[in-house]
Amino acid sequence: MAADVDGVRPLSEEAELRLRHGGPDDGRDVLLHDGDGALGYARLDRADDGWQAELVVHPGSRRRGFGSVLAETVEQLAGDAPLAVWAHGELPGSAGFAASRRWTRARTLLQMRMPLAGVDPDPRPALPDDVVVRPFRPGVDETAWLRVNARAFAHHPEQGGMTAHDVALREAEPWFDPAGFLLAWREAPDGTQTLLGSHWTKVHPAGEAADEAVGEVYVLGVDPDAQGLRLGRALTDLGLAHLRGRGLSDVLLYVEEDNTTAVALYEKSGFTRFAVDVQWHREPTSP
Repeated sequence: MAADVDGVRPLSEEAELRLRHGGPDDGRDVLLHDGDGALGYARLDRADDGWQAELVVHPGSRRRGFGSVLAETVEQLAGDAPLAVWAHGELPGSAGFAASRRWTRARTLLQMRMPLAGVDPDPRPALPDDVVVRPFRPGVDETAWLRVNARAFAHHPEQGGMTAHDVALREAEPWFDPAGFLLAWREAPDGTQTLLGSHWTKVHPAGEAADEAVGEVYVLGVDPDAQGLRLGRALTDLGLAHLRGRGLSDVLLYVEEDNTTAVALYEKSGFTRFAVDVQWHREPTSP
């Protein structure tokens, strides 16, 4: 209901997965309801040395104080620890609500989109002679991918901390397609292989991100030791070609706004800014 009214999903993919499958034991689910149904929901999870939360109020129950009740509840559950709250879509009123809670803007995540019509449907990237790109093999490649993902996103607060359980949950999702999960391997003369990077694509079904199905540059990462081989560009081109081959018209991706180098690169490639997610931090309580 909230997604239909607001034009944006109120919860992140991670929160939705934990809502459906259960999350870590130290997480918290907060549900406001009356005799007629749910009024609002919040999810609270551990994040580094503090907590991270997301909350949503049923569109028919807004402007009745339920958002404040949810916010007060997650603040109380977080105690004196740092608390970060995501506002998806930066909807009208979200900034004012955050200011009323004395929250400060800490991170801005851009959603960028690009049409796939101009993408080369059959790219032939120039790869080193000992590097081959092939689709992900479920049950075989998870450990290698997790190692490289952790190295590629060592400073990313969410992506760098993915676990085998996180990957398993996504492999069980209807959208998962190993053919669109491309891995670049270095093959040594003795037959050993080393993963250098990957491009995991995703397809959002019609009605989720747009009226039509939309592709996503879901996770694109290269091992720091493989920088300089132009693998990022090669994997990007191959992944976009795969999405175009699926008959999709558009592709989206997410990038931190302050990653100006990446934003400029994506804009040069044809991506434009489409939507914004904002993370707010609670101000420390004065002694």
